[in-house]
Amino acid sequence: MGETGDDLRDLDNGLLVARAAEGDDDAFAVLVQRHSGPLLALAYHMLGNLSDAEEVVQDALISAWRRLPEFRGDASFRTWMYRIVTNRCLNVRRGRAPSVSLDAVSEPTAHDAGGEPARAVENAAAAAALTQALRDLRPDQRACWVLRELHGLSYEEIAHVVGESEQTVRGRLFRARRTLMKEMASWR
Repeated sequence: MGETGDDLRDLDNGLLVARAAEGDDDAFAVLVQRHSGPLLALAYHMLGNLSDAEEVVQDALISAWRRLPEFRGDASFRTWMYRIVTNRCLNVRRGRAPSVSLDAVSEPTAHDAGGEPARAVENAAAAAALTQALRDLRPDQRACWVLRELHGLSYEEIAHVVGESEQTVRGRLFRARRTLMKEMASWR
């Protein structure tokens, strides 16, 4: 007797990956459901454009489904997927001129600033400045910063995702933080 979707949702990633690698579509669907939100957030923060981010994540998930039997488990499934998405984002950024997306910064609302419209406008301007400063970072620095600061990955996990040493990751993060501090100095 097969397991229901509810039963599958109770399994850990390792078991789901093993089942998906054997062709279990339902197990892979649970993995997609579990990880697509953070993967989309990663791609969006790296690309600054929701449509590009959605396309990258969809391509990455299709690629992962096809390559799942090759997954060795040297890193977690999450880290493996972050690497696929990060590499695809870097390829997209190399292949096109940066585009400015209207959805990169949300419209300010009075609710965002506790009912103070002036504060809401200031917050939106600061968010726009940060978005632009992130876009101006070198892609490798941006990837490390987004993975660390927005997704909470460890230096070791980031090193695995970007295929570099922990020391290289620390250097990229240092340079990214220094650049962002300089760019955002007027907002402090």
